[in-house]
Amino acid sequence: MLSIKLKRRARAVVTIVLLVLIGLIARLAQIQLFTTEDFSKHHINLIEASVKQRTQSIILDSGRGRFIDKNDEPITGDYYPSLVLFPFLNDTTWPSKQIASIIGVSEHTLINAVKNANAPFAFGGENPIKLTKQQQEKINELKVPGVFALYQQVKTEQFIGEHLIGLVRQNDQLLKKKYGEKLERGLISANTEIGITGLQKAFDEFLLPEGESKLLYHVDQLGEPLFGLNVKYTAPANPYYPTAIKTTINKSIQLLADETVDHFDMKKGGLVLLDVETSDVVAMVSRPRINHKNPLGDEGGKNQMIEPQIPGSIFKVVTALAAIEENVKLGGRTFNCDLNLYGDGLDKRQLGVLNFEQSFANSCNYTFAKLAEDLISRNPDFFEEYANKLGLIEAVGWQGDVFHFQNFYQFPEEQSGQIWLNDHDKKVKKAINQTAIGQKDVKISPLSVANMMATIARGGKAKQVRAVSEIQYKNGTTLYSFPNQALGDERLSPYSVMKIKDLLEHVISEGTGMRYKNLPYQLAGKSGTAETGRDGIVNKWFAGYFPAHAPKYALVVVELEADEYNTHTYDIFEKLVKELYKLHNENGNSLK
Repeated sequence: MLSIKLKRRARAVVTIVLLVLIGLIARLAQIQLFTTEDFSKHHINLIEASVKQRTQSIILDSGRGRFIDKNDEPITGDYYPSLVLFPFLNDTTWPSKQIASIIGVSEHTLINAVKNANAPFAFGGENPIKLTKQQQEKINELKVPGVFALYQQVKTEQFIGEHLIGLVRQNDQLLKKKYGEKLERGLISANTEIGITGLQKAFDEFLLPEGESKLLYHVDQLGEPLFGLNVKYTAPANPYYPTAIKTTINKSIQLLADETVDHFDMKKGGLVLLDVETSDVVAMVSRPRINHKNPLGDEGGKNQMIEPQIPGSIFKVVTALAAIEENVKLGGRTFNCDLNLYGDGLDKRQLGVLNFEQSFANSCNYTFAKLAEDLISRNPDFFEEYANKLGLIEAVGWQGDVFHFQNFYQFPEEQSGQIWLNDHDKKVKKAINQTAIGQKDVKISPLSVANMMATIARGGKAKQVRAVSEIQYKNGTTLYSFPNQALGDERLSPYSVMKIKDLLEHVISEGTGMRYKNLPYQLAGKSGTAETGRDGIVNKWFAGYFPAHAPKYALVVVELEADEYNTHTYDIFEKLVKELYKLHNENGNSLK
């Protein structure tokens, strides 16, 4: 009996061992034969992982395209020749003295950098030294194993124009939705970062990496070279990528704009600076800043400059334009600007009896309420019609067909403006009065206000706003060029433009913008204080262009949800104008 029991136990143990072995063999087969390139829920490529364990490498280029300014200055990352060194140089004789001489550093510094390295590196740390073409050629002519002078993508430390340029992040769901076919075909990795806001989002298809460029060599367990000193260069097959997106931004001016806004510690708001001739974005700032740890978790993730805001008296430009073009009686007419908006009591700003020009310069609410009543009795849609002529309602950012992309938008998150929420209000006197001065339901974006000023400054033809002028191949040749495009078919009459320009200049000479009379450039512009519905909290605006008689720039500054008696809108506008004057004179291209 005992013998039979022992035999049964032995068989059971053998069976269990065999089952365990079979399970292990099956698991090994699964790993090595069936899921080597897509192991576990994390989709790990085991072949690549095993190679990585036996190699040391340095990534020269992530493969994602980059952004440059209008003068080819780097915005999101620089791309230049740097000196790449491998740690196995410690065990070889190499011409360290000669290489140090070529790049202008001490031999001791160069040797120490290699001694302290346990992986390939670019000499100079996070900001590798930038080699000249001559230095690059001299180093590569030496043909030293482990010493290379190659182009490398270098990240910039500054976040330049961060809301306009936008964010890049890993987003599995969005990646699968947009690039599912490329993922299935193995053309991009499951870990690929994509653009989720701004220009990064708009141009993501053109920026998408086709693979990394890197130098690598195989090592043993001790990190020693396995196959001599052979270093391999790997890169995507396409020599034209990664691309560069050439923006219209002037990097120097963008930095000035950021510094100016931060100097006055603006909490919410920003500025837009456009080139008058083209309506190109020269600089754009939005606050609050992006929280890069949780970028979409608060208002810092929004670009306030492309979102509709309550404009206040900035909107009086629309009412004034309509009054001029519709031939409302203005000459010889006066308005009692001691009265409030509705004419049923005294205003807190009692300005006396003013004519039309004086009313605009001093921002008299009563005048524009009365004009709006006259206008809407003739044409119930006049607000929309004239706001459209000035490009204030529809999106103003560049849009059009680009290759197979229909209705490509350079500002994919831009929102349209609005005048009315309820057409019934067009028959309500108080609603008409409020709308005439940019209150009630009126909301327009700072970008569209800046474009309105540029439209007036160049003579009345509205244009779409560009932030990007072209897409370039890796070698600098043009893949696609974005043309300047008209915004709508209408043009303001020369007479109306002349009158509006005159009104905007009167704001500076005798009205709410008199503090700007002594600036180095003569300005034309309009102030605005918009009530937000919270007592004492306003949107504070100043928008204009300069120099007044030979306009170069259109600028809008807006401080949102600010204390009415503690804003820095005017200070920021003034400081930036002065800084631009200084910058142009330093560069020897002063404006008239």
